[in-house]
Amino acid sequence: MANFRIEKDSLGEVQVPGDAWYGAQTQRAVANFPISGRLPDVDFVKAHVLIKRAAAVANNQPGWLEDNIAGAIIDACDNVLSDDYLNQFVVDRFQAGAGTSHNMNSNEVIANIASVALGGEKGVYSPVNPNDHVNMGQSTNDTIPTAIRLAALTKLPRLVDAINLMADEYERIALREVDTVKSGRTHLQDAVPTTIGREFKAYAFTLRRAAKGIEVCRDPLCDIGLGGSAAGTGLNTAPDYAARSAAELARLTGENIRPAQDLAAQMQSQHDVMRLSSAIRDLTLELARISNDMRLLASGPRTGIGELLLPAVQPGSSIMPGKVNPVMFEMLNQVCYQVLGQDAAIGFMNQAGQLELNVMMPAMGSALFDAMDWLTNAMNAATEKNLKGIEVDRERCKEFLHASVGLATLLNKEIGYAEAARVAKESEASRRPVRDIVEERGLMEGDAFDILVLKAARDGIVV
Repeated sequence: MANFRIEKDSLGEVQVPGDAWYGAQTQRAVANFPISGRLPDVDFVKAHVLIKRAAAVANNQPGWLEDNIAGAIIDACDNVLSDDYLNQFVVDRFQAGAGTSHNMNSNEVIANIASVALGGEKGVYSPVNPNDHVNMGQSTNDTIPTAIRLAALTKLPRLVDAINLMADEYERIALREVDTVKSGRTHLQDAVPTTIGREFKAYAFTLRRAAKGIEVCRDPLCDIGLGGSAAGTGLNTAPDYAARSAAELARLTGENIRPAQDLAAQMQSQHDVMRLSSAIRDLTLELARISNDMRLLASGPRTGIGELLLPAVQPGSSIMPGKVNPVMFEMLNQVCYQVLGQDAAIGFMNQAGQLELNVMMPAMGSALFDAMDWLTNAMNAATEKNLKGIEVDRERCKEFLHASVGLATLLNKEIGYAEAARVAKESEASRRPVRDIVEERGLMEGDAFDILVLKAARDGIVV
């Protein structure tokens, strides 16, 4: 028989596991919301506990929170932040609107740890009470949206680092292959010559631009509504609580945390969260495009493009021996499409806020955290497992280059568009290289044509 203790809340008695550091309201939430089986995001848990710690510091003033209570709460928060008790945060991500259940989960765990440290016992909530002490001056309305922002600020540098790491690899390959001439392709048709170097440098530039777009979202996330209490009114908050708690959070996080100019607005609107999600969507669309390019360029090895040789990280087929697939970029594509779904969900939930509060915040936060974590992990994996070992089949590039009718474009300034078009048509009809036809007609020496191709591909200069 399991060991239980009996606790009481405003609805009556509740059986709580005897070894649990949470209490009655958390237990009710566990029973009410067996939805996804997913526990709260760890960065979010810690962000919410940081808020409780900062609140204890801000409330530790005459007539509000006594020194011994404040000290016990701070110590309890530090224990959680050091990864002790993380298994006590047990409410499903899909839960009571606005996150009341998670807020009480934090309040109960911290209150129990603090009470025991002061000589009390679990479940009695004396001398430290979840609502009166740990939650002093706070509400779900202001702690949950603040925790979402703080958790996003924690994850943001990891995501940007992953983007820049991938961009670094594309740049490294671009430098290595700066003179590797290949056929360009537009409309999936032969086009003018380019180089692997130019192609990959463009990927790096695009990724860095996306990283900057995400970085821009960092500062607005530092505007927090903590201190607004219920509905942004500041009800039951200590003197200067908003400024004091924000200053403490700034000290704890190293971020420029500050009270929002309008505390009520930070409860009504999640605009800055949506802005970050939009920047992540922009990155995701570019990543999906680049991943598709990698798969196309590595297609083959005999009947596809085959200009890229991706490291083999696992067998590609259970029935076709020797088959190797571009699995890392397939994975990255899948993650991208899932993240686009998360962004769509965040958009719908953002507009679903009503009057003084957006009650969709638990799922909104979860979707944002998933998007950030999944992309960070997927990009790091693709970079480490594939990009760092990628090779270029230079002979294959050369073969396609000379087979491309797009080379005829280089003759525009030499022989005119009309004559160049005739060369292109003959090349396409006969399947002979443009170089051979040009030389055969006496339009240009073969070596001179090769120089023309190299300069056009590498420098964009047609001489």
